[in-house]
Amino acid sequence: MAVKAVIPFLVGMMLLTGVCNTLLTKYQDNQCVRNCDDPDPKKRAHFEQPVIQTAQMFVGEMGCWLVVGLMQLYNRYIAKKPSEGGYQPVDTNEHADADADADASSIHSETALNGSGNRNKHDEAILRGFRIFLLALPALSDLLATTLMNCGLLLVAASIYQMTRGALVLFVGLFSVVFLRRKLHLFQWLSLMGVVLGVAIVGLAGAIWPDPKSSKSAPPGAGKPEAADVSAEAVRAIIGVLLIAGAQIFTATQFVLEEYILERSAIEPLRVVGWEGIFGFSGTVIGMVVLHLAIGRTDAGRYGYFDMVEGWRQMTEHPQVLISSLLIMVSIGGFNFFGLSVTRSVSATSRSTIDTCRTLFIWIVSLGLGWETFKWLQVVGFVLLVYFTFLFNGIVQPPFEFLRVQEEVEELLPEEPVEHM
Repeated sequence: MAVKAVIPFLVGMMLLTGVCNTLLTKYQDNQCVRNCDDPDPKKRAHFEQPVIQTAQMFVGEMGCWLVVGLMQLYNRYIAKKPSEGGYQPVDTNEHADADADADASSIHSETALNGSGNRNKHDEAILRGFRIFLLALPALSDLLATTLMNCGLLLVAASIYQMTRGALVLFVGLFSVVFLRRKLHLFQWLSLMGVVLGVAIVGLAGAIWPDPKSSKSAPPGAGKPEAADVSAEAVRAIIGVLLIAGAQIFTATQFVLEEYILERSAIEPLRVVGWEGIFGFSGTVIGMVVLHLAIGRTDAGRYGYFDMVEGWRQMTEHPQVLISSLLIMVSIGGFNFFGLSVTRSVSATSRSTIDTCRTLFIWIVSLGLGWETFKWLQVVGFVLLVYFTFLFNGIVQPPFEFLRVQEEVEELLPEEPVEHM
């Protein structure tokens, strides 16, 4: 547990690394990699490699093993004994003490444990030995979700991307009811409807006032974009919003799988991030090779999402792409580390508030960099998303007395930010 003086630093670093994840990825998308000297901006090709971006995310997650290793060295040679709440081995025995159990259940599972009672000895060993490969299931869900979101980010502004991810609360809530047998109160069902409305308004703002990627590169004296171009950009924005919102289905699946597995195990959450990084990176590389052989090397697939050779060429020949990739890996690993520290030092509720600030900062920076234009309708959607997400998690009280409940409201969003973007 960090001392109080360190908490502002942890919060600040969580915000900084979280904002950098999205902005650096969007910066990477905006880099020209082919026909960059062509006077017609429509003929210039930008970096569009969502699968490679997924792989670099998993590399960042694997970096969590470095933190695990450093902590073990500290405990062995400096502290001389494991620190309270420190890292526990994957094969923790059946007689681990209560503090280790409480620490192990902190990721996505505190409320589920309250409803399911004490663990038994068989459950305690669920991730022992080869059963650690069970973590490949949430890693696969993460792979699909991140790739779809990366595709969506190519089509929309960074702030719209971040706001649309708010649809996660909808699917987490529904999946928690269906698979984890949770109970939702009336105001929580209304909150889910409000979240859908907020996401729809954000998407509508992007469709009505799209921000073309090539607009900043238009030559001087160029006229206004034609109606056909505006319509095409509107369609791109709608498709992007749908991809990002749909990706939340896989993200919610990941959270449900993690909660089910980890509430029956004793494993440090930072190790979970590292294992999912290994499994996710392995799956991504295998998928990249298969898709390149099947699609990427064909005439129709050349220069496309699955052309692995072209993607590698773009990364190695363009320093901006390579440097941004390295920075993304560092920021993702850092966000996981600082996010875990914030949750343990403060609370999951505070983390939800901090994550809202993250979206706001991304929006402000994007506006300042000229990557997008101000849309008043987007403000309406953002306000609705924030309010109904807070209402769903019990951070704010329902506006009407008949909607209020006496008992404490369970937070169904993940407490430990196994974050990826």
